Amino acid sequence: MAFELPKLPYAYDALEPHIDARTMEIHHTKHHAGYTSKLNAAIEGTDLEKKSIKEILAHVSKHSAGVRNNGGGFYNHKLFWEVMSPDGGGEPTERMNIHKAIVRDFGSFEKFKEEFAQAAATQFGSGWAWLCVDKNDKLFVTSTPNQDNPLMDVVDADGTPILGLDVWEHAYYLNYQNRRPDYIGAFFNVIDWGKVSENYNDANEGASAF
Repeated sequence: MAFELPKLPYAYDALEPHIDARTMEIHHTKHHAGYTSKLNAAIEGTDLEKKSIKEILAHVSKHSAGVRNNGGGFYNHKLFWEVMSPDGGGEPTERMNIHKAIVRDFGSFEKFKEEFAQAAATQFGSGWAWLCVDKNDKLFVTSTPNQDNPLMDVVDADGTPILGLDVWEHAYYLNYQNRRPDYIGAFFNVIDWGKVSENYNDANEGASAF
């Protein structure tokens, strides 16, 4: 199999009370596992088996809906698990490049937080909210429907995602029901800013200039 379901870097109950253990377990073992197996089935016997997920998504318009939906689902969830931590929350420290970039591009952390929360709250139906780095090394916030993401050549705002929030109902409904804004607020209590800053540094060739 070309792709494997990644293990979580923490226990299913590690993010409580912000994200409950049952939701995490179902989300990981059912939803993410489903996207992974269906992606492998969609690319089986094709040259896509030899490509990375980023290479597949970069030219996803040339591939089937199964590759687009399940490839996005595989990548998006992998990033989602990685940017959360039981020791997360708060703000990035001033020494982190991500802090410097947020202040540079949004004016303040609070302005970024407002824009990100707005993107997540107003994404109609199922989808994702993103913090990304564009080709000019500038941060921007955007949202995408379904399992699309800014790596794909089918989106309006393309860039490299460094932070993502799943706003599909399966990500929060057991604990928050229809209260998506409460779930969005809770997410800020588990963001691993060290990992987000690492993602920023990897995505941004100019990050070391700070």
